[in-house]
Amino acid sequence: MPYDSEELAKFRLSGRILREVREEMRAYVKENMPFIDICEKAENLIRSKGGKPAFPVNVSINEVAAHYTAVPADKSIIPVGCTAKIDIGVQIDGYVTDTAFTAAFNPEGRQMTQTAELALKTAIDAIHGGIQLGEIGALVEKTIKNRGFKPIANLTGHSVGRYLIHAGTSIPSVAGLNPRKLEVGGVYAVEPFVTSPDAEGIIEDTPQTTIYRFLKAKSLKTDSAKKLIKHIEKEFHTLPFAERWIIGVLPVEKHKAAFKELLASKSIMAYPVFVEMTRKPVAQAEHTLLVTDNGCEVLT
Repeated sequence: MPYDSEELAKFRLSGRILREVREEMRAYVKENMPFIDICEKAENLIRSKGGKPAFPVNVSINEVAAHYTAVPADKSIIPVGCTAKIDIGVQIDGYVTDTAFTAAFNPEGRQMTQTAELALKTAIDAIHGGIQLGEIGALVEKTIKNRGFKPIANLTGHSVGRYLIHAGTSIPSVAGLNPRKLEVGGVYAVEPFVTSPDAEGIIEDTPQTTIYRFLKAKSLKTDSAKKLIKHIEKEFHTLPFAERWIIGVLPVEKHKAAFKELLASKSIMAYPVFVEMTRKPVAQAEHTLLVTDNGCEVLT
């Protein structure tokens, strides 16, 4: 940072594509709809508009906050009356933008969604070059609590970069002594998560994993694993991917063992699915911003 004009043009194109896809998906997501249809619809829209998915589309239901994407042949459907978070990312030549919306099919979920959106707007209105991260967190927390809900304390926004979704800076949704400042010319995703007032407001890992990322091409035993890791590194670099994206690289009878070998060798890592620890529902809103001297430009 700061980025040059060519890099900013790629961020802006990424953001424009993502904004269009988000709004199409906002109108598309319905109860009883298969997760896999939502993921593939959004990912194919991104590709049709000239971008690439920056990560697998997340479909996170009720207490699930993040990191669930459809697995191969996924049979999951959007439950009636649920609160569903749809998190989408686009990359242009590796330059990432990130956005999310909540489709709420119940009254509390709709109130939490409105609260998340208001908290996001409050942060956007306040953000400028040099603002302290702790100040942003305090504003977001106050906005959420004033509406009778609770922020998720240990899920944060993040700086983004080239082939990086989490590029080193975390943007809190709660108050705290954090004097670090947003940089002019930096690109950041701001994403308040909101939960019920009687929730713990803390996210914990589960054993389930559906999203993965390349780490390093280690010494592998089988030709199948070597072929698969070569494909993953070439196609996704350091960005996350879904197992369904790599089905067909190998003959079906060799895929499972090769994928297991990549995980066991730590050639790839797995992201745990996040849930609210008291199993209360969660809503989310997110935009990616370019920080300026006097404010910010919403890219998404």
